[in-house]
Amino acid sequence: MGNQISELTPKLLWKNFEKLCNIPRPSKKETKVIEFVIGFAKAHNLQYKTDEVGNVVIFKPATRGNESKPIIVLQSHLDMVPQKNTATVHDFERDPIQAYIDGEWVKARGTTLGADNGIGVASTLAILESTDIPHGPIEALFTIDEETGMTGAFNLKPDFLHGKVLLNLDSEDEGELYIGCAGGMNTSARFTFSPEPVQAGTKSYKISLLGLKGGHSGVDIHLGRGNANKLMNRFLWKASRELGLRIASIEGGSLRNAIPRESFVKAVVPAANEKALLTWGNEFKQMMIDELSSVEPDLKFEIETTEMPSKIFDKPTQDKFLNAVYAMPNGAIRMLSDIPEVVETSTNLAIIKSGENTIDVMCLLRSSVDSAKNDLGNAMTSVFDLAGATVVHDGSYPGWKPDVDSSILKTMKKLYQDKFGKTPEVKVIHAGLECGIIGDVYKGMDMVSFGPTIRFPHSPDEKVNIASVGKFWDFLTETLKSVK
Repeated sequence: MGNQISELTPKLLWKNFEKLCNIPRPSKKETKVIEFVIGFAKAHNLQYKTDEVGNVVIFKPATRGNESKPIIVLQSHLDMVPQKNTATVHDFERDPIQAYIDGEWVKARGTTLGADNGIGVASTLAILESTDIPHGPIEALFTIDEETGMTGAFNLKPDFLHGKVLLNLDSEDEGELYIGCAGGMNTSARFTFSPEPVQAGTKSYKISLLGLKGGHSGVDIHLGRGNANKLMNRFLWKASRELGLRIASIEGGSLRNAIPRESFVKAVVPAANEKALLTWGNEFKQMMIDELSSVEPDLKFEIETTEMPSKIFDKPTQDKFLNAVYAMPNGAIRMLSDIPEVVETSTNLAIIKSGENTIDVMCLLRSSVDSAKNDLGNAMTSVFDLAGATVVHDGSYPGWKPDVDSSILKTMKKLYQDKFGKTPEVKVIHAGLECGIIGDVYKGMDMVSFGPTIRFPHSPDEKVNIASVGKFWDFLTETLKSVK
């Protein structure tokens, strides 16, 4: 990676971020990064404790003269989303992130960068390591598995923290203060099919849809980007009905909280329909270009011959599956009435994957309104019930209700105005910040979420703006210095 990144300003923050890039930390595989932060605490003679799931809190006493200030909880999550381009060779459980500077941004080579939430972690470590930043008592909370289940936040115990003011360092637009977020719920459906042998007189193909931008299934869900699973289903639905296409396997998307970027299908068609299939493929590709060129300029759709599969889905199940996916809601469903530029309710048809005799469809539902989230879940259940699939809803977590009278919010708004000469925007985000869960455990916790400018999180295009990290750092340290 070289030493360039560690030479950026503020050096203490970027030095710790560079270290994090060298530590594998995909969700649910955080052992090495947990060991790292514990080792950090020991190396700096700071007290710490852990819990049974792997959350870590490090305690730093107040600097001289600030002992009477309230305890501030600095909170960030240790895990990162492991996404890479198809051509990139990378093992997220072993290999370091290849971060580099590109003009005004820090990016990664072919993978997610992990600025979400590595910048938050790195800034907290920098505060803990610093010797010249005034602050009151600090509890640095590092949670695990935020990206795939918020396991760390869900398992926090009431006695793990003592502070009553929490700064969540996991937002992605500098100059914005977040005081509310959406809740979420997983919806999974399973089709069971009877494998059938491939009939004579057929030809086998691999169908690939790739090159989509993907992105965060909350923050980016309103941008009109293509969903690889929904687009592939459009092609298959018509080819199945008109050309006798039969599916042998399907795999699209890999994470519930990432808009699916790719979908791959192995299928057979009667040899007599080969030309018609390729013609439909060309027509479909052009249709997608016409519809999505402004948001998906790199979209690719390919059909190529492949080895003959041994089994295919039975026709009744295939029809029910394709009809159900076609009918499934996807994307932004409703905007907030009071803040019409913010999504209230959405769903991401995130993963489709077939096995020996099953097809799994996995979605992530989000909403700032619990009743709307549950209603969307019921709508999805009704579609899957009609198609004969089994449905499970799990992993539900609460949203974070905004408090416009928050004391820490008022303090931070004034500090930002005084320091940068403009009023920060106060917002609600359509994503699952841990604040909703933390606030449910620690009643009355006064919370604000903020961070630097990060673009395209949860995708290999993820990047963090260098100048915004400096402003974020200055604002964070000024907040710690000034809070009373």
